[in-house]
Amino acid sequence: MDDRQQLKKKTPVQRARYQLAVSLAAVAIALFIAFLGFRKISDPTEASQDKGVNTTGEHGHTNRLIQEKSPYLLQHAHNPVDWYPWGEEAFAKVRKENKLIFLSVGYSTCHWCHVMERESFENPEIARILNEHFVSIKVDREERPDVDRVYMTFVQKTTGRGGWPMSVWLTPDLKPFVGGTYYPPEDREGLPGLRSILLRIAELWEKNRERVIGQAEEVMTSLRGYATRSSSGEPHKLGTEALTQAFATMAASFDKALGGFGGAPKFPQPVNFSFLFRVYARERKSSRISQDALQMSLFTLRKMAGGGIHDQLGGGFHRYSVDAYWHVSHFERCFTIRLNWLSHTWKPIRSLVSPSSQKSPATFCSRSGGT
Repeated sequence: MDDRQQLKKKTPVQRARYQLAVSLAAVAIALFIAFLGFRKISDPTEASQDKGVNTTGEHGHTNRLIQEKSPYLLQHAHNPVDWYPWGEEAFAKVRKENKLIFLSVGYSTCHWCHVMERESFENPEIARILNEHFVSIKVDREERPDVDRVYMTFVQKTTGRGGWPMSVWLTPDLKPFVGGTYYPPEDREGLPGLRSILLRIAELWEKNRERVIGQAEEVMTSLRGYATRSSSGEPHKLGTEALTQAFATMAASFDKALGGFGGAPKFPQPVNFSFLFRVYARERKSSRISQDALQMSLFTLRKMAGGGIHDQLGGGFHRYSVDAYWHVSHFERCFTIRLNWLSHTWKPIRSLVSPSSQKSPATFCSRSGGT
């Protein structure tokens, strides 16, 4: 199914958000690539030398990341993967060998980043494939938020989701053409494994390089096209029909037994509550839609307040619940996931949700020292 068909299936609200996001993505990627360019360095041979790599000492492998200061990059300094930090040295190698880039972005406290490192980046076979066919670049999103922002926008707009670790494949001129988040080392439960993806992309680059470059160009053209259309004329105004369709979509995915939308893992998404409260405010309070919107919100928040995702002592919520019952939380620093916004929703309605809930997410944020 092509992008046009997928876009037609979206609700008017989703289409408007999608068009706005891809407009920003097109501008961001174009400016980012133009800014980076392929600058000539004074001594290109020096940049491509094999610095800081050895297989002696306490660890079996040591790569260039040992020279970095980022805690996240240092965690990967002894992977058998020949990692490069984001910079001219990596780009010089790409130009010299005309290889694709495998870009991996994460941060030091990311759980699934550690899982993917243990499963894949410490795997000798996967490391061999990466070293042979790709230039592998590791980025700490807290150190380079600009790089993270650009390519995360691409991943979100092409897959409909995002997160860390982020995995993106780039052409030698830094244009993304395939992206995702966590991948298991081998195919598992319908999810493609990193090893099979790497081999497929490497084969495609070897046998049909023009197709890869063409796909990257199509991505850029599509983003530029949305940017051009959205920048001309009056902004699209969402009417009652769009709100009704968006509400119907949410209602269809609502978990009537346990609260929330969809199955596990369950994320407390503030935008959902914001939308439902707006529906409640816009509609007559006696209308069916108004009452359904209010009850979906309050029922979900009550389930969250009584579950393990809620910090019963410090207040606030963790990033998401691993299970469908809101019992087992995934611990994450709250500012990273913007729970500060949720405090503005929680405060005016907490007496309706749970009279005993006296501490807001803002208290939890200040106590936990989130980033």
